[in-house]
Amino acid sequence: MGEPTGPAVTVLGAVPFIAAAGTLVWAVARRRAGVRGRLGRLARPAAVCAALSLITGFAVPTAGGDGDAGAGAGWKLAESAVLLLLLAAVTRWSPPRELLVVVPLIALAVTLWPLPLVTGESFLEAIGIAAFWLVPVIAAVAAGAYPRRQELRRRRAVAETRSALRLHLSRDLHDFVAHDISGIVVQAQAARFVAATDPSQAVLALERIERAGLSALAAMDRTVQMLHGPEESTTTRPLPDVSQLPSLVADFTAAGGTEARLDLPPEAARALSRAAGAAAYRIVVEALTNVRRHAPGAARADIVFRVTPTTVELRVTNDRGTRPAPVRRRAARGGLGLPALTEHARALGGTLSAGPHGDGGWRLTAALPVTPPDEN
Repeated sequence: MGEPTGPAVTVLGAVPFIAAAGTLVWAVARRRAGVRGRLGRLARPAAVCAALSLITGFAVPTAGGDGDAGAGAGWKLAESAVLLLLLAAVTRWSPPRELLVVVPLIALAVTLWPLPLVTGESFLEAIGIAAFWLVPVIAAVAAGAYPRRQELRRRRAVAETRSALRLHLSRDLHDFVAHDISGIVVQAQAARFVAATDPSQAVLALERIERAGLSALAAMDRTVQMLHGPEESTTTRPLPDVSQLPSLVADFTAAGGTEARLDLPPEAARALSRAAGAAAYRIVVEALTNVRRHAPGAARADIVFRVTPTTVELRVTNDRGTRPAPVRRRAARGGLGLPALTEHARALGGTLSAGPHGDGGWRLTAALPVTPPDEN
């Protein structure tokens, strides 16, 4: 049997091009039918097209006369262009495990197709020709890899933003809502004990329960408004700061059980920035909430602010107390409030620590940076 000539050469040269072009058209046609999904399934058809190109690449250009070789070279040029487009699409959309097979196959098909045309050249010249055709292969891979990398970075940024938002919401709910709920529980317990003997005290306890409930609802409304986006957040009340500590301490003491005392010099309040002041308020809320939960028998809790040249020191100290808790409760597990506030204080340039103090008491110590002079 003789070698294929004439129309047979043209047909053999056209088969890989038609296959590759058909695959590309199938991937991009009918955009409403899930073009992105089909682009993600291009790896196997593209590998088949590359293998077909390699099989026919060493037969078509050398078959027949010079005209047949020229026709084969023309088909190969067109076929290489389509394969490069497929390579960019595969690199952009296909799963990584499939790229390990299809990318080398297409690279071989594109870089090796001219070699049968230069059989009389030296080995180094053949290597140079293959290296020259490797440049568009690299460009096609880069064209697909760059948007793939950008999308991956965008997805990671979105995931990190969502995680940070969830953490912020959990901190907000823990710091404010948990404190108010703890106060409601204590007031309800106190009202139950005094309702029969002193109804007037029970009425006062119910009023304090109402205020704590409204405060918890306000904190939840603020959180929900923040979820609605910046348009809704613009109307949200600012976070509490140290200026609201006196009312917080008064409500805590009025709830009964533990007497809280606040020592907040005016210079300490002025030395704190808005962010540091909000952090100080949250630290005091967390400390008092922990006193209520873990040391209900404490007789006294002291909140003291002191100003140093570079920081505002905050100390919340409670004693063990000798009075038993009014109602026995199961020991509460440690939460995430203190670790979260420790990270928040570090982010502001400060520190926070907590541990046993004195004869069975507890002390929380925080150091927050003072406001720079140009921000006053």
